[in-house]
Amino acid sequence: MAIRREFRIQYRYFRNKSNKSKCSDWCIDLFWKGSVCELFISRIGWIQSAVSFSLRTRKERCIIARITSSMNRKIHVWFGKGLSKFQNERKDNLLSLSDLLDNRKERILNTLRNSEELRGGAIEELEKARARLRKVEMEADQYRVNGYSEIEREKLNLINATYKTLEQFENSKNETIQFEQQRAINQVRQRVFQQALQGALGTLNSCLNNELHLRTISANIGMLGAMKALRD
Repeated sequence: MAIRREFRIQYRYFRNKSNKSKCSDWCIDLFWKGSVCELFISRIGWIQSAVSFSLRTRKERCIIARITSSMNRKIHVWFGKGLSKFQNERKDNLLSLSDLLDNRKERILNTLRNSEELRGGAIEELEKARARLRKVEMEADQYRVNGYSEIEREKLNLINATYKTLEQFENSKNETIQFEQQRAINQVRQRVFQQALQGALGTLNSCLNNELHLRTISANIGMLGAMKALRD
């Protein structure tokens, strides 16, 4: 912390007491900043020229010498007091700075401890998440294997059902073919039987007609013989 103190001691010297308008105001400025003491002597008021500034009379030189010696004594006295006070303030500042650094260090340590705790919690959560992920992966693998097994089982069942259906269809087709063949054979047999029956009926009719004619002729001959016998 930069410390700056300013002390100003003004000395006014009138060259001519009867002529108050021509005066010179002297200002001795003392600035304290850190460990550097800066002494500034400035001339305020009426100055003829900054370049041609000089003390013309012996009286003025004596007065300025007395002022300078008294100022040196006062500055030395004040400088000792100010330095002691500054050292005390510096000690206080160092203590406050040490407290501030300790507080900062404590906060940093607390932050690090909290960070370690958060890191430990995050690692624990990460391990739990990894365990859950492994469990889910195992379940997924098991489901996948079971799904593959189920698919293979369903495919095998479908193949067996299809084979059975094809076998039944083949059996039905064979039965249908046999039935049609038997039906055709029966139809042929029926037609052959009908044709044979018709031929037999025709032959029988012809035979019956011949016998019937013979019997009719015989009956007629018998009747004619009986009638002739009666006439005789």
